[in-house]
Amino acid sequence: MKLKQIAIGISTVMYLIGAAMFLPNVGQAQDAKVKTAMELLESMANKLGPPRIEGTDAVAGKAVPAIYFGSTKMNNSFDLVDEVVKQAQGTATIFVKSGDEYVRVATNVKKDDGSRAIGTILDPKGKAIEFIRKDEAFYGEVDILGKPYVAGYKPIRDSSKNVIGIYYVGYLK
Repeated sequence: MKLKQIAIGISTVMYLIGAAMFLPNVGQAQDAKVKTAMELLESMANKLGPPRIEGTDAVAGKAVPAIYFGSTKMNNSFDLVDEVVKQAQGTATIFVKSGDEYVRVATNVKKDDGSRAIGTILDPKGKAIEFIRKDEAFYGEVDILGKPYVAGYKPIRDSSKNVIGIYYVGYLK
């Protein structure tokens, strides 16, 4: 009888250890998915040409700098972000730096009414902005327009290495 109880105890402990080892991998798999999507977004943007700012453009009624990759303007253009999502799922955004804010100019992140969240800004008190202000990428959990995401944010730099925008990819939790 005692041998059976010991065997059950050992089996239970092994099961719990196995489960505990699996759980971190779920987060790591999500992180890997975000990093893969980020690489795809950057690669596709780079194929269009180097990033630059030229003039201004209206996005959701706001005048913001016009961000280009090569000759392709990103403001109010959704081909790039939609192609990334077609290949990697999730969501993708190009932000442009406008003063101290970062404005979504190309996105498939949706507002509650189902429309694209263009013209909305990156949370100025969020985790991601702290890293961007230090000219660093951020990967982790964030709140976007009231919803939890596992996401990545990476600075977009012009030819002079100035941060002119942000690449974003993310997956709803």
